[in-house]
Amino acid sequence: MSFSGKVKEELGKNISPARHCRIAETAAFICMCGTVVINRFDRYSLKIRTENLIVARKVFTLIEKTFNIKTDISVRRNISKHSVSYSVVVRRSRDALRILQAVKMTGENQNAADELYAVNPLITQQVCCKRAFLRGTFQASGSMSDPAKAYHFEIVCASERVAEQIRDMICSFDMDAKIVPRKKSFVVYLKEGSQIVDILNIMEAHVSLMELENVRILKEMRNSVNRKVNCETANINKTVSAAVKQLEDITYLRDRIGFENMPEALVEAALARLSNPDATLKELGESLTPPVGKSGINHRLRKLSEMAEKARQEQGGLL
Repeated sequence: MSFSGKVKEELGKNISPARHCRIAETAAFICMCGTVVINRFDRYSLKIRTENLIVARKVFTLIEKTFNIKTDISVRRNISKHSVSYSVVVRRSRDALRILQAVKMTGENQNAADELYAVNPLITQQVCCKRAFLRGTFQASGSMSDPAKAYHFEIVCASERVAEQIRDMICSFDMDAKIVPRKKSFVVYLKEGSQIVDILNIMEAHVSLMELENVRILKEMRNSVNRKVNCETANINKTVSAAVKQLEDITYLRDRIGFENMPEALVEAALARLSNPDATLKELGESLTPPVGKSGINHRLRKLSEMAEKARQEQGGLL
């Protein structure tokens, strides 16, 4: 099962003890994947469709526990697409109307079809109800990427209006959710690992949150180790390149000028480098008698390089 599937499975088992939170979560399912039908006799019916069996069970349980209403569940198989869809249906008009009135999706001032699916702020006034609503929207049409590969959380909305309401609700928890159009939909998304941890906490997916945190810790440790290795490798390469250049300069001076014609301190540093081609500056300085500091040995080696460069230029001039 994918990480996104695990999160939905965990959320599917979360039934709030508070009725107002169950109403808010029910409103989310209706808003995201519900269909309200009003026939010519002004009779209502309600259908909530999903391709996730866990979501269908959650909707069935929410409606039964919150409204004491029995619903029908129908299953439809699409052989060509190898998919299955589930529909939780409230057929009795008075039951459907009671649910819609409870979630504030119908009333005297709501006649337009699009208003049936708008999120009414009255049902998400409390922080706990906002949590429940976001939990429902994610189960209905949300997804998450595998945190071992990337950090990405999204909720796909059918209308820009609903997307803006969900974005604002997420941002009310001090997060930076954004909206991007995708084909005929609008996607509310989060990209940062820390914010995805926060949204899991808000939706009360605590087991998944711990799993994500473990992945984040491992990734951060791995990245830290890689940075240190890369830094050490760069330093080693730099040290080796410098040592090779020093050996070339010292060998050139020995063969062209001769150590007997050079200052004693520089000859001492030159012999130390020839004897210890892989040693660091600190190790070279400590090998001298008396020992010389890192800056002191570096000064001598730099003088040797300058002498070698000058000798090469003079040699070139003679030619």
